[in-house]
Amino acid sequence: MKKCLIPLVLLTLGLVFLFTGAGVCSTAATISSTEYKAGGMVTIEGTIDPGQDLFIAVSSQKTFAPKDTKGVHETKTFKKDEKKNGFNQDTSIPVLYYMLTTNPGKFGKVSNKKFGGPSFFTQKGKRGLYETTMFTLSKFDALDQEAKSMLTTIKTDQEWNFFKYAHEGDYGINTIVKESTKVGQVTIFARSILGDYNQTKNYWDKGTSIELDKHTGKFKASFKTFRHTPPDTKFDVYINGAKAGSYNVKENGFWLTLGGRYMNPIWIILGAILVGTYFSMIGAAGGMLMAAFQVIVVQTAGPVGINAANVLRPSNMALTLFSPLGSFYRYAVKEKRVAWPVGISFGVGIFIGSIWLGKYVVQFLPMQAYKEWLAILVVIMGLKTLHELTPKVMEKRKNIKAMVKKFNEAVAKAKAEGTAVEMGRIEPVQTGLTNYRFKFWGEEFKINPLLFGILGLAIGVVSRSFGIGGGFMLVPAMTTLGALPMYVAVPISLIGTCFSSIGSFIGYLLNGYYPDMWLMIAIIIGGFAGGMLGSRAQKLFSEKTLKIVLAITLFFLFFRFFKIEIWI
Repeated sequence: MKKCLIPLVLLTLGLVFLFTGAGVCSTAATISSTEYKAGGMVTIEGTIDPGQDLFIAVSSQKTFAPKDTKGVHETKTFKKDEKKNGFNQDTSIPVLYYMLTTNPGKFGKVSNKKFGGPSFFTQKGKRGLYETTMFTLSKFDALDQEAKSMLTTIKTDQEWNFFKYAHEGDYGINTIVKESTKVGQVTIFARSILGDYNQTKNYWDKGTSIELDKHTGKFKASFKTFRHTPPDTKFDVYINGAKAGSYNVKENGFWLTLGGRYMNPIWIILGAILVGTYFSMIGAAGGMLMAAFQVIVVQTAGPVGINAANVLRPSNMALTLFSPLGSFYRYAVKEKRVAWPVGISFGVGIFIGSIWLGKYVVQFLPMQAYKEWLAILVVIMGLKTLHELTPKVMEKRKNIKAMVKKFNEAVAKAKAEGTAVEMGRIEPVQTGLTNYRFKFWGEEFKINPLLFGILGLAIGVVSRSFGIGGGFMLVPAMTTLGALPMYVAVPISLIGTCFSSIGSFIGYLLNGYYPDMWLMIAIIIGGFAGGMLGSRAQKLFSEKTLKIVLAITLFFLFFRFFKIEIWI
C-alpha cells in the first residue's frame, strides 16, 4: 500500500509544479464595494502569482449585438459595415468593457490621430487639421495567446472586431458604447485599455491608478466608473482570467432615459431660454445652437443601439417649434408685423420638404459633403449680409434706409419720453402668388411668395437631415434676395420653422425615433419662455446690429459644418 502511495504523492506534486510553472494563476482579490454611484471610484486589490503582469477585465453583464437595435437607419448601417469590419448581426459584446493592465501593449499601441476640418483636407493620407494621440487596438490575429485569454468575455475574432468598431469608430461610439475620450469637444475614441496614469500620462488613463509588486504579486488598482453609466448596470470583474466578483453601478442624479445622461432639467431649461431668446431675435440658428448645447453641455447620447443623433434631433424640434410660438403673440397679434402670404408659402414648402421629400433625398445624400456645401453657402450669405450694410448698397435700397431712419427716430423719441418704442406694422398693398407688396414704416416692399415656397422645399430637406428649423438659410435669403428688413424677415422665418419642426418631428416618429420626454419638456419650457423674451428684446437693437449678429451666426455655422472647432 505504501509503495503505491509514494508514486501517487510524487505524481500530485509534479502536476502542481507543472501547472504553476506553466503560468496557471492563483488569485485572491477583493472589490472595495458591491455598489457604486455612477462616476465613483472602484478599487480592486489582491494578489496574483509573482512575476506576472496584471490584467483586470471589467465587463458589463449587459451586451449588445447589431440584431438588437430597433432603429431603421442603424439596422442599415450595421449591415453595411459588418462585411468590411468583420462581424455579423449576432456578434455580441459587453456594452461597457475596460481592461486595467500593467501591459497595455498586449492589446494595441499609442498612435497619432488626425481630426477636424473639411473632408478634402488631407495630410499624408490622414484627414484632419488637428493632431492628438489615441490608443489603437491591434487586430485579433496580432494578439498573443495570453492576451486573448485575459479578455474573458470577448472570445472570438468577430467579437474583437465588433469591439474595435464600437470603440474606435464615430458611429460605434455614438450608437453602442456611449462613452468616449475627448480632445476639447471632439470625440477621439472610447475608453477601453487603461494603464496607470501616473506612469503613462495619457489623457484616457486619467482617473486610473495601478500598483503591482511583481516580487510578491500584490496589486491595487482603481479607476473611475463612467459618469453616465445607466442606473443598475452590473459588472463582472476578472483578475488574470479568473472571475473575482461583481458590482453594481447605481444612479447619480436625474437620469434622462433616452438621452442617456444624468442632467438636472433646470440646466436644460436655462440653456433653452438663452437659445430661444437668441433665435426669436434673429430668426435663425435656433436648431443649430440647441444641437450644440445638447452635444457640448447635455451630451445627449441615446439608448444603446440607437445613434445619438436620432434622439438629439427629435428632441431638438421642441425648440424650433415652441420658441416661435412663444414670440407669436407679440409679432403677429400685438405688433402685426407678419407677412402672412410669404410665411405660409414658405411654411407649406418646408413642411412638404421635411416630411415627404426629405424622406427620400436624405438616404442618398453624402452627409459630409452635404454639410460642407452648406458651409460654403452660409459663409457666402454671411459675407453678403455684411455687404448689405455698406453705404453703397444702403443708397440703392432707399426703402430700408428710410425705414431705418424712422425706426431710429422712434427709438430716440421713446427714450426721451421714457416709453417703449412702437414698431411699424405690415400694411398689405397687393396680394398675389408671385407678387406680394406691403408697407412697413410707411415704406413699400415687395416679394415673391412662390419663390420662397420653392426655397422651403430645399430647406425642408436640410431640416429633416439635421433636426433644425432652416431659418439660417431663410433669413439671409429674405434680406439679400428679397431685400426685406430684419424686423419683417424674422417673423416670417419663425412661421416657417414651426412648419418645418412639425414636419420633421412627424418624420422621425414615423421611423420609430422618439425624443427623450424630460429633455423635450425642458426644451419646450425654456424655448417658449425664450421666444417671449426674444420678441420683446428684438426692438432694442437696430437693423444694423441684428444683421451683424446674423452674419456672426452664419460664420459660426461655417466653422461647425467644416469641423473647424476653434474652441478646442
